[in-house]
Amino acid sequence: MSSQEHNFSDLAGLHSLLKRQGYSLAGNHAAVKTCLWLRRAMREEGKCYKASFYGIESHRCLQMTPTLMCNQRCLHCWRPVEVDAPAPDKWDSPLEIVGSCINSQRKLISGFGNIDRRDLWSEGNEPKHVAISLSGEPTIYPYLAELVEEFKMQGMTTFVVSNGTNPEMMQRIKPSQLYMSLDAPDEETYNNVCRPRSTKLWNKLKESLEVLRDKNTRTVIRITLIKGVNMFHPQGYAELIKKASPDYVEIKAYMHLGFSRGRLPREAMPSHEEVLDFSRQIADHLGYAVADAVEISRVVLLSRDGSVSLLE
Repeated sequence: MSSQEHNFSDLAGLHSLLKRQGYSLAGNHAAVKTCLWLRRAMREEGKCYKASFYGIESHRCLQMTPTLMCNQRCLHCWRPVEVDAPAPDKWDSPLEIVGSCINSQRKLISGFGNIDRRDLWSEGNEPKHVAISLSGEPTIYPYLAELVEEFKMQGMTTFVVSNGTNPEMMQRIKPSQLYMSLDAPDEETYNNVCRPRSTKLWNKLKESLEVLRDKNTRTVIRITLIKGVNMFHPQGYAELIKKASPDYVEIKAYMHLGFSRGRLPREAMPSHEEVLDFSRQIADHLGYAVADAVEISRVVLLSRDGSVSLLE
């Protein structure tokens, strides 16, 4: 990653970079990007680990964010966290965002119309699942609860992935599955890894753990393991996870991709065996069991009884 790529003079420069990286800007502040697994699924070359864990059809998954703004600057984030995305003068409505995102997805996959399995491309033009996890922190968007409901009204299941720093919004939203990232076993590690923009966010995160405990929707704690940085004290992770009592825990290796390459060495990526071993340690302290694992993605799934149910 060259240092020049980190120099953005204005928001237009950021948007230009994001377009070069395959993002499609949707409306005034949302964005869509097709992931590697959607493209592979279109060619019948494999599927995302979420297909194995939860039955998500990779070629019909829309990956988006309602805002590029974030209140953390995580070391392991593959996005350009070195530049701030300003708040818009006016927030787009949920209906506007849904329409813009579906149109953007169709444009992004238009080149797959000549593949052998044209039926997969046709299905991809009608997404059935939305991963609200692309970039930024989605709970900053003030109408996230209404956005989730709008996607539901259009027949789509929804994942929301949050850093847990906005417990009030975590309380309001009702996605099909609610993720919360937990990338540190203690406050000092959190400050070093996630680099929050406020000293109050660790306490907010702990509030969100308790919010998750009382949610009626499916809940997941997500941990990204960075070798030599946050891959220690499994009991500390387990004690925090107990506050949330989630349905599942996803534990995944940091991958040396995008802008994170300028912050972390390649050696920070743990192997699948290391992720599996650390996951088992967390599971032992937590009283959960390994439910599934996908080696190519270096990810392990824990659940209370070692089983997993498909998303309906």
